[in-house]
Parts: sequence; C-alpha cells; structure tokens
Amino acid sequence: MAENQILRVGMLEDDVDQANRASGWITERGHQCEVFHTPEEFQRAFRKTSYDVVTLDWNLPDATGLEILKWIRQSLVSDVPVIFITARQGESDIVAALEAGADDYLVKPVRQFELLARIGALARRAQPETEILEYDPYTFDTSNRQITVDGEPVKLTEKEYDLALFLFRNRGRVLSRQHLLTSVWGTSAELNTRTVDTHASRLRKKLKLSATEKWKLTSIYQHGYRLEEYTPPPESA
Repeated sequence: MAENQILRVGMLEDDVDQANRASGWITERGHQCEVFHTPEEFQRAFRKTSYDVVTLDWNLPDATGLEILKWIRQSLVSDVPVIFITARQGESDIVAALEAGADDYLVKPVRQFELLARIGALARRAQPETEILEYDPYTFDTSNRQITVDGEPVKLTEKEYDLALFLFRNRGRVLSRQHLLTSVWGTSAELNTRTVDTHASRLRKKLKLSATEKWKLTSIYQHGYRLEEYTPPPESA
C-alpha cells in the first residue's frame, strides 16, 4: 500500500458518539469512512460496495459483531481485513473473534493513533509491496511501472497501469466502482464512475482479459468489477 493511498473503511458501530469520533480520526488522515449503526444497514451496503478495511463493534441491535463477521467470511467468502473495536475484553471473546476470522482486536476506549496505525497495517498486509509480481502470464515490475505478457511489454497509460495493478492485487474480490475511483484515482467527487468503465474496457483489450484462458475481468451489474482466473467450460462430447 502506498503511503498516500486513500483507504475505504466501513465502520459498524451503534454508539453515535464513538462512531463520530473514530470516523473523524480516519477522515482527518485523508481516508474515507462509511459509518453504519445497524447490522442491516451495513449488510445492505456491503453487498453493493467494497472496502479496504472493516471495523466491527460487538454489541449491536439485532445481531452481534461476531455474527456479522461470520456472515462476511462465510456467506460472502470475503477476505477484507476486519478489526473489532469493542468494550468486551475477556480472553474468550478475543479468541472467539480471532478464530471467526478477525484480523485484529481493540478494546474501548480506543486511542486515535493506535487505531490509525492498526488500520494502516492491515491494509498494507492485504496489499504487500513487492517489486516483481507474477500472475501468469502477466508480470508487474512495480519499480519501473511496467507490465509484460509472456515476456512482452504492454504499453499502458499511467492510470491503466494503476488500475491493472490494483485489480490483480485484489483478484477474486468484487470491487465497487466507487472503491476503484478512490483507490486508483484518489478521488470520489471530481470524476464519475464512467471513468472506471472506460479504463476497464481498455484493459480488457490491451491485456486480453476477456479472451485469455488465464484471467477474466467481469462487470458486476450495478456494482463494479471482479478479476478472476478464468476456467474454460468443458468441451462438449
């Protein structure tokens, strides 16, 4: 994760004061934070968009944070980093959260710079910096910002390269257009989502992501895009 990358954080917290305080710290750092006060609101949004990091409270109306975490991990098969922020500090609670798939656990009252450091660390862990990235037949040289296909360089614009790299680093994930705008262009207001569609279309052609037997870039209706390894259908007898 680049130091200046804008992160999208989804926060499920029913305490309005706590949510305003923590989300304020996150936005002051230059990131985006969407706050949800009920599990229903969070689940509705999570089905439509994507986040770099999610924070969960434990005690919530109509469901527990642990139940929401299991829903994220099992129902959606999502590997988004999740951090618990809760007043529950018993060892059994911490173990239950970590075993259910939480990546980190903070006990309230949470401290500003610790929270920001933990969020940043989880985002970096999810997108490790590497000079050479291999996704056969594609190779990314991140130092020189160059991509090759079967050893042959492909000419991409700056933003096409950034989008391709972000998609491959998040392969298998459904990424909303808003998430792509934030992470690749660093903005949410100055550009519209058509910009994402235009660049995605160019990448399909330049990298042959609709025809290759290895990878496929799929448009998800009313949501965004997913880059995944493509498995050709079995040949008919």
